[in-house]
Amino acid sequence: MQPMPHQLMGYDRAITMFSPDGRLLQVEYAKKTVRQGSTAIGMICSDGVLLVTDKRIVDTLVIPEAVEKIWQIDEHIGATASGILSDARVLIERAQLTAQQYRVNYDAQIDILSIVKDICDLKQICTQSGGLRPFGVSVLIAGVDNEGPKLFETDPTGIFFRYRASVIGEAEPEIEEILQREYKDSITVDDGLKLCLRILSKILDKNFNVERIDAAYIKTSDRKFTKLSKRELDRVVKDIKKK
Repeated sequence: MQPMPHQLMGYDRAITMFSPDGRLLQVEYAKKTVRQGSTAIGMICSDGVLLVTDKRIVDTLVIPEAVEKIWQIDEHIGATASGILSDARVLIERAQLTAQQYRVNYDAQIDILSIVKDICDLKQICTQSGGLRPFGVSVLIAGVDNEGPKLFETDPTGIFFRYRASVIGEAEPEIEEILQREYKDSITVDDGLKLCLRILSKILDKNFNVERIDAAYIKTSDRKFTKLSKRELDRVVKDIKKK
């Protein structure tokens, strides 16, 4: 007699129920949602930190500039996400409030790890509380604090890791392979942006369009979150095509 799939046995009906082999199936489904999301890349550079993402605009009637996929958490911290972006928005707004409260209370910028832990604490609660579902989103959090540029990736379980370069969303394995081959610690923000755009151009192929790209950086020198305009991205893409 063939063993019944765990789904048929009901182990995926509640977030608090472990399957016999020690898995939380609802959390695994949330991770699959992230893998189906639009691509987002984060990168530590020699002079700062960089976030580049695909906004995946498929409807020609949508105004591209109105679609936000990279958010400013504080003057020195930014974030992007892959998966259910409405879930990401709730987490980002919570992080923004936490950063503002810290600034009011201590008259200083919050460190990036505190923001990461606060987001992950909420994510973790949603993996062990009945009646809730996991956040179906992974978030890349990047910034520059007193210890220098930092990049963290959080997943739906509430776990987080610090990276030199990371990718989440669609085509993650292919892009990770390229990053492992081409990323160097000495890379600058400008060169990192060219690398990310070259990668997205290759992955998206005929669907690649500057209008569906969002990019932002924070330089170590001024710790200011700066978003790139369409004109600036256009110029970089033209430079890449010349080469």
